[in-house]
Amino acid sequence: MNDVINIESRFKGLGSKTRGDKVIWALVVLLVLVSLLVVYSATGSLAYKMYKGNTEIYLFKQVMFIILGIAVIYFAHKVNYTIYSKVAQFLFLVSIPLLAYTLFFGVRMNEGSRWIRLPIINMTMQTSDLAKLGLFMYLARLLSKKQAMIKDFKKGYLPLIIPVAIICLLIAPANLSTALLLGASCMLLLFIGRARTKHLLLTIAVAMIPLMFLIAGAVIKHKTSSDRDTEVKKTSSGLFSRVDTWISRVEGFMYGGKESASDDAYQVNQAKIAIAKGGVFGVGPGNSTQRNFLPQAYNDFIYPIIIEEYGMVGGAFIIFIYLVFLFRSIKIFKRCPFAFGAFLALGLSFTLVIQAVINMAVSVNLFPVTGVTLPLVSMGGSSFLFTCLSIGIILSVARNVEKLEGQTMAVNETTT
Repeated sequence: MNDVINIESRFKGLGSKTRGDKVIWALVVLLVLVSLLVVYSATGSLAYKMYKGNTEIYLFKQVMFIILGIAVIYFAHKVNYTIYSKVAQFLFLVSIPLLAYTLFFGVRMNEGSRWIRLPIINMTMQTSDLAKLGLFMYLARLLSKKQAMIKDFKKGYLPLIIPVAIICLLIAPANLSTALLLGASCMLLLFIGRARTKHLLLTIAVAMIPLMFLIAGAVIKHKTSSDRDTEVKKTSSGLFSRVDTWISRVEGFMYGGKESASDDAYQVNQAKIAIAKGGVFGVGPGNSTQRNFLPQAYNDFIYPIIIEEYGMVGGAFIIFIYLVFLFRSIKIFKRCPFAFGAFLALGLSFTLVIQAVINMAVSVNLFPVTGVTLPLVSMGGSSFLFTCLSIGIILSVARNVEKLEGQTMAVNETTT
């Protein structure tokens, strides 16, 4: 009996130390548990080949990332969110030279420079993750300060859209999909922040110009490629070395995955097979066969493995988790009495949920291959840790909202 009381007191003590939205905390726990199960299943065969039969090596790495990520969430949520307003401008300004450095001197993987290698720990980091966080902090700060003049194009809208354009343009050459997702999230936040619709539509029209060129390039490439068995030579170089990749991905999406985009078509086709095998209830945990054929089964294409093993029911459950997360973040936005905290929580939640939706849409061929991960589910890395930091900041806003509401209730009780 005493042991039961001690366990209950420990849980109560842990609950008193973790504040913020309890539902979001529960969703985080659910997603990391799913991550453990699916990453272990998706990497079992790879680990066996790479590490001479040690199938648990990636599982241990994921456990370490999860422990570190939970610690990041905990410490970030303990910080008063007003502190993030003070560091927002510094973080935004630092991210600009970091992105430029990544473009010219970053670690090249998959024909693009997206990473820098951190000294001492010898770990690669996507500078775009830091830039996204810095941009949302800075944008939330500006939005909160310019509400009185938000309708004015020169005084209100331009100072908001220029930082967004700078970061997106620096990210785009190496990671177009991330730049587009970031831009879409920022536009949505500006719309909620009462920016004029005509200003937003003008910005969207300008952004659509290069996208139309990509679509036109995909159509021309498809029509002019007479020998489909001949490898198409790359014509772009330097900062625009990934233009051919973008065109190939758009072409593969538009024309059903022809041989001109064989790598991406192979990924999508294997993902479709995994989904088809899963059916309604799946083949069971650890019984996936497509993990042996699907590239990035533990990362970009982890969602098809979830459906294969847990069926459409499991896939729908993951979608439900992200929707509940967005719903709870919107509630935080509505309850927060200060504009900065409200915009910060909503902006960070938008980018995480939109990223999740795009990742799942790619898996079912509703969107061209992008290379974005499934937040908190894909195998750990710098992206996983920055996702945890974003969630910690959202919980920081929720914690301070609860504190203010508690103080208000206490004042009301004393006055009555």
